[in-house]
Amino acid sequence: MTQVGEEWDEGGPERLYVLTGGRSGFDETGLDLVTLIVSRTPPQIGMQPEHESILRLCASPLSVVEISAHLKLPVSIVSVLLADLLAEERVEARAPAPALPDIDIIKAVIHGLQNL
Repeated sequence: MTQVGEEWDEGGPERLYVLTGGRSGFDETGLDLVTLIVSRTPPQIGMQPEHESILRLCASPLSVVEISAHLKLPVSIVSVLLADLLAEERVEARAPAPALPDIDIIKAVIHGLQNL
């Protein structure tokens, strides 16, 4: 714990504990690192600053890991913050777009099948 006269360590465990209210649990949200998050509402006055930052960042879809990098917070902490916003329906979680196959590979397969 911080002693009187000591500076607050922004990256310290006390700050992370305060941000999440002592909660943890990435698995509880059902999110993974590549789940896309998009804001559904603008930030409101009086919100926790980290929640406000997430809502601003996610005006365009961002993955959980990208949000973590922008906020310079561990993914586990970001997932707890996202769980709050998801419960309040302030953000929406979307599965990432599937990677489309290479068109040249598809053409080669079709060509090969036609030659059979």
